[in-house]
Order: sequence, then C-alpha cells, then structure tokens
Amino acid sequence: MAKSLKDQNNWKLWLIIAANALFFYGILISNHIGIDGLKAVFSQIKSLVPVGIAGIVATVINSLPSSTTKARIVYLRWNDTLPGHRAFSIYAPRDPRINMARLEKLFKGKIPASARDQNSEWYKLYRSVENDQRVYSVHRDFLLLRDYATLSVLFMMIFGAGGFFFFSTLNTAALYLLLLLIQFLVVRQAAANCGIRMVANVLAIKTSTGA
Repeated sequence: MAKSLKDQNNWKLWLIIAANALFFYGILISNHIGIDGLKAVFSQIKSLVPVGIAGIVATVINSLPSSTTKARIVYLRWNDTLPGHRAFSIYAPRDPRINMARLEKLFKGKIPASARDQNSEWYKLYRSVENDQRVYSVHRDFLLLRDYATLSVLFMMIFGAGGFFFFSTLNTAALYLLLLLIQFLVVRQAAANCGIRMVANVLAIKTSTGA
C-alpha cells in the first residue's frame, strides 16, 4: 500500500524538529548564536531520539494542532481559510493558464460565488485529478510546508520563550526569537503559495482538457 502524503513527509518533519532542537541546544551550550556551538551538539547527536521512534514523535507533535488551525496559521484568516474558498473569485481570473470561458461552461454559466460553494465545487474537481503529478507534487509540498509553518509557531512558543529563561543574555534570546520569527514568515509564505498553486493547477488542468 502506497504511503499517504503525510506519511511521506513525516521524516522531513522530524528533521525540521531535530534541527530546531539542535540549534536551541547549540546556543544554550555556547552562550551565543554561532557555528562553534553546533559542533558540540553534533558530537552528541546519538543521544537524540532513535530514528525508529522519530516518525512517531513527528506524527504526535504534528497532530496536536487541527487542520483548521494549521490553515488559519498559513493564510492568516479565521474564517474561509482555505485557498479553495477563493478558487473562482480570485485565483482563477488571475491565472492565465485557466480558460475562464471553459470554466463557465463547466458550471453551465453559474460559477460558484460563495466561499463555501467555491471550496466545495473546487474540491470535486480536485478529486478527479488528484493523482495528476502537477497536483500531487504541489499538494505534498503544501502539506509539508503547512505543517512546517505550524511547527514554527510552536518553536517560537517553546524554544523562543525558553531562550529568555536559559540563554545567558537577553540580546541572544531576542536575536534567537527574531530568527525563529523569520523562519515562520518565510515558511508560511511558501506554504500559502503552494496552496494557491495547487488550487490553480486543478482549474488549469480541468479547463485545458475540457473535462
């Protein structure tokens, strides 16, 4: 049985968790942000959770926030969070690959207007092409980056706050928190872009084939 997209991403999420934990520990033992502190960390890497358990740890941590919470974090919206909620009103007209005339014909002249209807109808189209490589690959990337962005928030809450208690100076703790914030902003934007691209790819495929 083929692995699900989430299962495929588990080991990558574990590496992300481990890298952030190592970075925190490296600053803790070196008392500043630098490469030299990481050298000592890598010498103790065997003390980390064994690889066989790593996937379980990543799954548990990643399952704590709901999918709705993750979407809210990525798209900075409380309601109608998914890009599918704006598939036909915003993203379709903006993408030159999408044939709007065929899209209108596909829905018999009544393109979905409300956010809920847009997401519902887009999802039906998605299900018919979900195994197309242009959709499958960007969906996998979206799930990974969405989960990474959510983990980045947890890193700021846990490691970022911990820095002010355990690091030797406030300046080091503040700089570390800034780096965590930058990590979140970059990954969140990448995740948002992937989600929008997935929505657009589905519509592009459906209108180009006339399906």
